[in-house]
Amino acid sequence: MQQAVPPKRSGFRTAWRYTKAVVGLTLAASVGTVAYKVYQESRPADQVKQVPFFENGQKKKTLVILGSGWGSISLLKNLDTSLYNVVVVSPRNYFLFTPLLPSCPTGTVELRSIIEPVRSITRRAPGEVIYLEAEATNIDPVNNVVTIKQSTTVHSGHSGKDTSSSKSTVSEYSGVEEITTSLNYDYLVFGVGAQPSTFGIPGVAEHSTFLKEISDTITIRKRLMDCLEAANILPQGDEERKRLLSIVVCGGGPTGVEIAGELQDYIDQDLKRWMPEVASEVKVTLVEALPNVLNMFNHKLVEYTKQVFEDTNINLMTNTMIKKVSDKTVTAQIKKKDGSSATAEIPYGMLIWATGNAPRDITRNLTSQIEEQKNARRGLLVDDRLLVDGTNNIYALGDCTFTKYAPTAQVAFQEGIYLGSHFNKLHEIETTKYTLAKPTAADNTERLAKKLAKLQEKLPIFKYNHQGSLAYIGSERAVADLVWGGWSNVTTGGTLTFLFWRSAYIYMCLSVKNQILVSLDWFKVALFGRDCSKE
Repeated sequence: MQQAVPPKRSGFRTAWRYTKAVVGLTLAASVGTVAYKVYQESRPADQVKQVPFFENGQKKKTLVILGSGWGSISLLKNLDTSLYNVVVVSPRNYFLFTPLLPSCPTGTVELRSIIEPVRSITRRAPGEVIYLEAEATNIDPVNNVVTIKQSTTVHSGHSGKDTSSSKSTVSEYSGVEEITTSLNYDYLVFGVGAQPSTFGIPGVAEHSTFLKEISDTITIRKRLMDCLEAANILPQGDEERKRLLSIVVCGGGPTGVEIAGELQDYIDQDLKRWMPEVASEVKVTLVEALPNVLNMFNHKLVEYTKQVFEDTNINLMTNTMIKKVSDKTVTAQIKKKDGSSATAEIPYGMLIWATGNAPRDITRNLTSQIEEQKNARRGLLVDDRLLVDGTNNIYALGDCTFTKYAPTAQVAFQEGIYLGSHFNKLHEIETTKYTLAKPTAADNTERLAKKLAKLQEKLPIFKYNHQGSLAYIGSERAVADLVWGGWSNVTTGGTLTFLFWRSAYIYMCLSVKNQILVSLDWFKVALFGRDCSKE
């Protein structure tokens, strides 16, 4: 009897079976990895406690870090905190992922999705880190003392009797209580950032909104909706209605370009559905004093950005310098192609100021106390190891310094990585010096001396590695000027670049929690759109 031959399985079916298996295993591995990271982040391990001395008798030095921005947090994540008694001082008890800040006023990304509590970062460090929610008000570089101030709102109540209604009433008042104290340090890292610069232009501080902090995004959101609702009451063609529906953004850098693009997206994709009676009249104007926006990008990308703005009806005004701001108009000087100038009055309902940095008061205070900093007008002067000129134990990084590098998050982040490694090496040098000075080290003096010389010789200097620039320009398009190693530049713009922009920012988020929350925010907007409520 002849045995039946089983039918041959087709190549396509075999390939499909293996593909499903590979995809299934990949998904399972990805979900498992994310779950493990979430579990790890939510359950910090035990930390090495802070002590005055190490077991060998060596003093454990105190490192005070001012600020909770890109530089300071990057330093914390790369420092072996068990080697120092680390104290972080910042009035802001969270890290803010600033690249996505322009997405918050319109609701593309929620505020809680781009902040990471400082304590969740410090608790993941190997050694105990003390965090103090306070503001540094003075630094004594001679005696190594930082004065800090904490302001708290005090609520008090006074009970009384309302005789007309025979009911008890409570009248409440609130005040601000300030607590001032001081901290001694062996090393100080100055990372307080900068504040928006008004360039001394009259009216800017009083009438414009900035885009630097979380509170700024809330202000922009409320002001935008106030303008829209107020304009809706007025008849079409009314000059006051036109003014209220005019949004002016000053600053052609990445922040200004991105907030202009986000606002125009909100108008085109959401307001035209929910508030069509005013959405078609809203006008976004971007003002830049230089001939081009995004000057750090390739010229082709600058021209591409201009074309996208034209296609999406964003009014781009370059070679336009703001001279004065009133409560309803911006006075600007426009430089024409023939070299002549003209003055223009630009009415606005909301003015967003997104250009320039200025030193904070504490930075000016420090520069005034150090002779070598007397010419520092735009930030602290530092050497190749980020040591503040005129000091031997104060380091500075980020926007509070004035260096040859642009004041960007990328620079501050790399400076933090460098300082983390630098302080780890400094501890090794100090330990070698301490061991060398002990009588028991007499037999090993020559070996220890050679080790010390080698460590000091190998102490590297900071070298910035520019990896490129990214910017969202609206209409789900972005531009990217990337550097791959030291041999190749990639210049690209469009929808695929927008997807890369999103992927890059997800990767850059400090925690898996933030990565998931931002991704969910984008998914919600794609599914439901953005709402038109004030809050």
